[in-house]
Amino acid sequence: MLDANVLFPFTVRDTLLRAAEQDLYLPGWTDGILAEMRRNLAGRGHTTEERSHRLVAAIAAAVPEARITGHECLIPCMPNEPEDRHVAAAAVRSAAQLIVTGNLRHFRSLPDGIEARTAEDFLCDLHDLAPDRMAQVVADQAAALTRPPRTVDDILRALDRLTPRFANLVRATRAAGAAGG
Repeated sequence: MLDANVLFPFTVRDTLLRAAEQDLYLPGWTDGILAEMRRNLAGRGHTTEERSHRLVAAIAAAVPEARITGHECLIPCMPNEPEDRHVAAAAVRSAAQLIVTGNLRHFRSLPDGIEARTAEDFLCDLHDLAPDRMAQVVADQAAALTRPPRTVDDILRALDRLTPRFANLVRATRAAGAAGG
């Protein structure tokens, strides 16, 4: 389950979505989570209202199986912080084992079988499971970004701000690949 705050920063969101596209994990979110991300992007001046709506529509269309519904009745029963109970309820409804969030404090108490991790920890876990594939995700990410054009180093520098351990793992994997072949 992806919390809105990990979908907010462009490069982290893009990396997470591209990893899902490569079948490295199955993301989950609700309409409310995407709406919260959209409101924050537009409200903080990162994009316009119109573009924020188009972004949410594109994300929802790209991974329709990620949409979780039917969780609303579980919200009052969740033991975590009230403002994020909807995320925990969606995790329960979807049988997710993990909530990826930038705010671990709001997820200290969770139902059994669900854990909260930061985006950095989650991306590092994905890298540990498939280092070459995650390095390729970042390379593909750079290749796909053309306005403005971005290099792998540009993407890694952007990831350094919020996920420095992950960025360093990718650097090491790329260096090992360059040295070995």
